[in-house]
Amino acid sequence: MANEPIVIIGAGQCGLKAVETFRQQGYDGSLVLIGDEPRAPYQRPPLSKAFLKGEIGLERLMLKGEDFFDKFNIDARLSCRVAGLDPSAQRVGLQDGSDIGYSKLLLATGTRSRRIPVPGLDLEGVHYMRTIADVEALSAALKPGVRIVIVGGGYIGLEVASALRSFDYAVTVVEGAERVLQRVVCQKLSDYFHRIHTERGVDIHVNARFEAIEGDGHVERIRLAGGEVIETDLVLMAVGAEPVCELAVDAGLKINNGVEVDHTCRTTDPNIFAAGDCASFYLDRYKRHVRLESVQNAIDQGKHAAGAMLGAEDIYNPVPWFWSDQYDIKLQIAGLSQGYDRIETEGDEVENAFAIRYFAEDRLICVDAVNSPRAHMMARRELAA
Repeated sequence: MANEPIVIIGAGQCGLKAVETFRQQGYDGSLVLIGDEPRAPYQRPPLSKAFLKGEIGLERLMLKGEDFFDKFNIDARLSCRVAGLDPSAQRVGLQDGSDIGYSKLLLATGTRSRRIPVPGLDLEGVHYMRTIADVEALSAALKPGVRIVIVGGGYIGLEVASALRSFDYAVTVVEGAERVLQRVVCQKLSDYFHRIHTERGVDIHVNARFEAIEGDGHVERIRLAGGEVIETDLVLMAVGAEPVCELAVDAGLKINNGVEVDHTCRTTDPNIFAAGDCASFYLDRYKRHVRLESVQNAIDQGKHAAGAMLGAEDIYNPVPWFWSDQYDIKLQIAGLSQGYDRIETEGDEVENAFAIRYFAEDRLICVDAVNSPRAHMMARRELAA
């Protein structure tokens, strides 16, 4: 199969960085990039923030110019869906019935919005936040005076809440856990963001078990456990993301909260690699398997995977970092806080400029910096040391 192309499935930031890296490292063989969306690779983080608010247009979302693929001789197949993999024959089957052989294959399939099994998801007025098309559909439904319920008090839910409150829409956030952002930050930071949002007019319900969306063809209300009803015109489902792993499962690859890979991004098949949001890898820095949903990881791991597919044996051991923009608040996160046993706070919460440092057995594992870019950069250096 040595004469077959290298194939990358997934045309997001990870897949794009991989094809770019192949060319930068001197690979001049055939490259095929397959994406199921009709658009060329674009940034996703601004979708729930600047793009939703209309502060940037489509052209600012695009990651490369229109001539990129021709210039670097990349066979980009957009609006193209993969039907399955045949690892023994090293072929990718497409939904149009054709197939492509590969010498090496990279799965950069990312994540999709998680669906939860509740009645009413098929009603008009139910939205998600994952693609440009999702934002365009939601924007078209945002007429003056509409009310929206956001199901999920994580980063996406709160970012969308802040964007919509800037236009004075009536926003309710329904979170099933005891507090917003419970999975990713400490109680103190959850309380801070809860206060920031309620002060700006967001109605937040925590410990609220979501049971159904109701209406006659169109959303009219949601129903919570215990019988509480919230009248609304739109519902945004923001209950997290799940890795897109079906191709890997069908190919018999090992799954571990994502497609499990080794330190070179290789799966249990020697010719198939995975990277980005869909990949689960052992992060030696934290002594456990992780799957990171972040731009930083998509870019860095896409680059690492491409190098490994060309023969490099470097170990992928990043310091994870993330960010979230809500109102005039920029939260920057370095590291992973899961497993902390104490925190320290630096700065002034009243002035909206502070940092929370997380420790596990006296070892710094994470820093959440609010409007404190210097604290964030120092934390990344400290965690990397």
